[in-house]
Amino acid sequence: MDGLNLEQLRNAAQAGRIDTVLLAFTDMQGRLQGKRLTARHFLDSVVEHGAEACNYLLAVDVEMNTVGGYEIASWERGYGDFAMVPDLETLRPVPWHEKTALCLADLAWDDHAPVAQSPRQILRRQLERLTERGLKASAATELEFIVFKDTYEDAFANGYRDLTPANRYNLDYSMLATGRVEPLIGRIRRQMTNAGMLVENSKGECNDGQHEINFAYSDALRAADEHSIYKTGAKEIAAQEGMAITFMAKYDEREGNSCHIHLSLQREDGSAVFASDQTAFEQFLAGQLAALRELTLFYAPNVNSYKRFAAGSFAPTAVAWGRDNRTCALRVVGHGDALRIELRLPGADVNPYLALAAMIAAGLHGFDHELPLEPRVEGNAYTADKPRVPATLREAHDLFAAGRVAAGAFGDEVVAHYLNNARVELAAFESAVTDWERVRGFERL
Repeated sequence: MDGLNLEQLRNAAQAGRIDTVLLAFTDMQGRLQGKRLTARHFLDSVVEHGAEACNYLLAVDVEMNTVGGYEIASWERGYGDFAMVPDLETLRPVPWHEKTALCLADLAWDDHAPVAQSPRQILRRQLERLTERGLKASAATELEFIVFKDTYEDAFANGYRDLTPANRYNLDYSMLATGRVEPLIGRIRRQMTNAGMLVENSKGECNDGQHEINFAYSDALRAADEHSIYKTGAKEIAAQEGMAITFMAKYDEREGNSCHIHLSLQREDGSAVFASDQTAFEQFLAGQLAALRELTLFYAPNVNSYKRFAAGSFAPTAVAWGRDNRTCALRVVGHGDALRIELRLPGADVNPYLALAAMIAAGLHGFDHELPLEPRVEGNAYTADKPRVPATLREAHDLFAAGRVAAGAFGDEVVAHYLNNARVELAAFESAVTDWERVRGFERL
């Protein structure tokens, strides 16, 4: 089954082939949240009227703790509901769960106004800004992850220490090493395909047990939707196989998990903008450079995200661009209609909606100010005399707060919401006592 429309779902429900529909949205942390509905209830009620969810889901930390500082949800406001409104274009089977389908939702208030702070709505708004100019965006995200032979339950019980990677050496492009994990990776590829996604390939990466599965280029909203579905589905399939996957940006001191994002623009007739309009290409790319430091909060949202940015690690440290140059934050690849920009800054912990929204906002900033493009970097960008990528979440928070691109593109309510999210993350980290501190200080200090 390659896809699913409403009539097909009705037929499958009547025949007993589908009895459950997952209605979900992506939260600030990039996770799917929602409800498991009976197929009959989804068809009889939710398709027309939506379903309720507590608005605290956009006002909690990664551990689901209620925290202060959010305008849209608080104890004072009573933690009411918003509506999950099904986007039937996203309806698809979920092959790794029996008799199950999934539909993504947009979030709305009682008066049907969209929840501006929701990640999918933030991306939708930037796509609308492109539409106003007769443009649309296509994208693909490349997610890396590390596979462990331990179950999630065992990893939790062990404090996520002393885990066993599925491979024990650098397996970048290795056919032998990837073959050992093919029962898991192959199952993910096949079941994502059966869920209606266009899988292109999988490959090994540099760290022990590190792999990557890549999907076909598509319109930007679909790319973000499928990124979120795939990330959750891969974890679920791994759990079913008695294994665990992490998408942490930096699990250990070796290579981190990246999420390289490819982006290009098309006109309404489908023609490629970058291939035919050199000025537009240069201005859009110049906008990425000009706004990168200010928008890093949307590319690197967690304390751990910044551990990736190290010289010689294939993660960028310089705000620079180059032609097919993996030392730069922005790498230009492809030819002709396939000419595109690859942003190498985000890790696998990124929220795809926010990152794609930030890239579009940066590009439109380049258009609006007709920014000139600086010369590309030749050679090693790690040693180039260029501005540096923010080194900490605190620095990214301050740049996001002080910048003008974010406020102009996303609005003050969105900016305030995600600044508070960063402050919550920072406060939690700064109050934590780590294993590193115990090892260094327990006896020797």
